[in-house]
Amino acid sequence: MRIGAVQPFHRITWNPNQMSGQPCIRGMRLTVRRVVEAAAIYPKGGEIFRNYRELEPEDLRQALAFAAANFEDTAVESIAA
Repeated sequence: MRIGAVQPFHRITWNPNQMSGQPCIRGMRLTVRRVVEAAAIYPKGGEIFRNYRELEPEDLRQALAFAAANFEDTAVESIAA
């Protein structure tokens, strides 16, 4: 069971020659993982944007949505079965 529609992640890029092929934000050397970690460390959005000046609010939103979309929600799937 999937919740919601498929979302386009136009700010998430992959380049096998950059950052070991990890998904990045807009081709920068800023990985989705780093952005998600920063969101956990700095729960107030302003702190994230002060520390990562190149990051934009839509980048943060897409990084979090991308991370969530790439988790398998087996608990929900097993309950629905």
